[in-house]
Amino acid sequence: MSDAVRKLAEYIRGSDNIVFFGGAGVSTESGVPDFRSKDGLYNRPNVGFENYTPEYLLSHDCLTEHPEVFFEFYRQKMDTRNAEPNAAHHFLSDLERIGKLKAIVTQNIDGLHQRAGSINVFEIHGTTRRNYCSRCGKRYPADYIFTSAESIPHCTCGGIVRCDVTLYGEQLPEREVEGAIRAISGADMLIIGGTSLTVYPAASYVRYFRGQHLAIINRDPIGIPLRPDRDIEINDSIGKTFSAVREYL
Repeated sequence: MSDAVRKLAEYIRGSDNIVFFGGAGVSTESGVPDFRSKDGLYNRPNVGFENYTPEYLLSHDCLTEHPEVFFEFYRQKMDTRNAEPNAAHHFLSDLERIGKLKAIVTQNIDGLHQRAGSINVFEIHGTTRRNYCSRCGKRYPADYIFTSAESIPHCTCGGIVRCDVTLYGEQLPEREVEGAIRAISGADMLIIGGTSLTVYPAASYVRYFRGQHLAIINRDPIGIPLRPDRDIEINDSIGKTFSAVREYL
């Protein structure tokens, strides 16, 4: 076991108010593609959608201006119903169960943290696991959009049923943001995992952390200044890292 993993495990052992802030890299090990890496959604050929940018295809403008295009792209690219939680999701769930992890702040929309058993999860970009009518607000099952016989899914009131995901051009959910900032502000340890912290405003929330230990787990360095006597950065798989920490604990 590396010294870095051992130190991470010791920080976790000595902390009682841990918050995890995660991004797409947490779910790539479950087969869910990220967005911005060389193999990510934004850099893959999107056959049939060549006239649109990926950002537009996942925007409020696309939903309102070209709903048939929006839903076709959404069905093809955003279906994570068959994805399963990986070692990272399960480790975090276990940390919450024993009382060390107080909250997860996630940029992911796949719902895998909850499927692994985590309860206090702030989904600041929403989730594909919920759908609602844009007119009357009626809720619909998680797979409604994917299984609807209509190219544009409709509610019984005639409104369009959309995913509960924050699209480009929309405000982040206020309640989730407030909860995330409150959790980060009160944490004695913040673990940042699977994110390069390039998506704003979500990435700016880490500045509220004033606790004892900051730990970063990401395949590539993310350039945050660290305090050598308190903080740690591990550039490796988050699932592999947490599995090694589990053995040490």
